[in-house]
Amino acid sequence: MKKALITGITGQDGSYLAELLLAKGYEVHGVIRRSSTFNTSRIDHLYRDPHVNGVKLFLHYGDLTDSVQMVKLLYSLQPDEIYNLGAQSHVRVSFDVPEYTGDVVGMGAQRILEAIQEAGLVKKVRYYQASSSEMFGKVQAVPQIETTPFWPRSPYACAKLYAHWLTVNYRESYGLHASSGILFNHESPRRGETFVTRKITRAATRIKLGLQEKLYMGNLDAKRDWGYAKEYVEMMWMMLQQDNPDDYVVATNETHTVKAFIEETFGLLDLDWEKYVEYDKRYDRPAEVDLLIGDPAKAKKQLGWEPKVKFKELVRIMTEADLELAKREAQIASLPAL
Repeated sequence: MKKALITGITGQDGSYLAELLLAKGYEVHGVIRRSSTFNTSRIDHLYRDPHVNGVKLFLHYGDLTDSVQMVKLLYSLQPDEIYNLGAQSHVRVSFDVPEYTGDVVGMGAQRILEAIQEAGLVKKVRYYQASSSEMFGKVQAVPQIETTPFWPRSPYACAKLYAHWLTVNYRESYGLHASSGILFNHESPRRGETFVTRKITRAATRIKLGLQEKLYMGNLDAKRDWGYAKEYVEMMWMMLQQDNPDDYVVATNETHTVKAFIEETFGLLDLDWEKYVEYDKRYDRPAEVDLLIGDPAKAKKQLGWEPKVKFKELVRIMTEADLELAKREAQIASLPAL
């Protein structure tokens, strides 16, 4: 039985990846930060699902800022695969907490890579680094591929770029089986509610049911390549099954504006979005990324991977899920006060 360690297991990608690996018979270990409130809602069903008997899922307290604990964890677990998904992953927030973002996202990756060395796992373990399309930033070519020059436009993107090149460096310097997935925007009903796509579908469905009046947004003209997170984690796993490590763009090769996402979402709910959406400059970034579109041709040619869920279906999946959530919220709101 293979053993995998996932940082960021309680996030969107981590939860889908944990499901995938458990279904493939892995023993899965996840790193979670200690908190006064439970933050495991995305993976709680993996314990409760009656159809998954004998699930081997284990959680360990830890933090990407703690190098000693990471060495101890790797030494004791001796994992076959490590997926580094942990991060302060909100681009806009990274401008507010740049030092913390750099410490967790950039130095966090370095701590894991060094822990692999210290634990004597260089020849045993396979490492996946969650790189980001945000590294392309002020894009130098359209569409973006693995060899497109990077031009990061946020502290988050700069930190991701540091982690990305570290992964390449450890691969070339020590022979570590280390691969990076340059994932373009990937969404799902498990996306955090402060991220733009989920913010839109959550607000639109609440407006539909009278639970909310307005949706406040920043730049509506930014263009993004949006895919389905559940599909993208399959690509993470596929990278680590190859004989030779490499870096891959994971994308749909389509780009749509934030405005188009709003129009599609509100259209599914038979609402005129212009009546409900208002501009708020607080959501603007100090430096904007205007256009992202990735070409996953290398992934298709070498690994046989290509996305199945495209823009309209993704919006529908998220809108339908949030509509059900809003309906439950409405039912609770209608109950008499105790």
